[in-house]
Amino acid sequence: MSERTIPIVDHRYASSVPEIPQQGPAPAGLLADRLGRPLHDLRISITDRCNFRCTYCMPKDVFDAHYEFLRHADLLRFEEIDRLARVFVQLGVRKLRITGGEPLLRKGVEDLVAMLAAIRTPEGDPVELTMTTNA
Repeated sequence: MSERTIPIVDHRYASSVPEIPQQGPAPAGLLADRLGRPLHDLRISITDRCNFRCTYCMPKDVFDAHYEFLRHADLLRFEEIDRLARVFVQLGVRKLRITGGEPLLRKGVEDLVAMLAAIRTPEGDPVELTMTTNA
């Protein structure tokens, strides 16, 4: 298996990203926000493409005619998304939110939904899985 590194920050906008303060985990090793509240939701954006141009999501000053969307090769593979989701569920996440852009534009999204729907909490319960779409 080959390794690949995927940057978390789009370097085109890196200078505008605020630094995240370091903080320890919530009680019992769960993830927490900077106020110490446990994190239960994980939002997974599976594409930056969308067939609409809603002003609150894709403002014209950023997403103009010259905006370069990510290449498919630069997106996380479904296996990588599944692995990350499983790690987060082990750390206390109970709700997975599939978003985009428009997630239904991602080829094979039904395979990803099946993979994520199979994830169980450490207690054996299914996670809550939802998708935000304009369909």
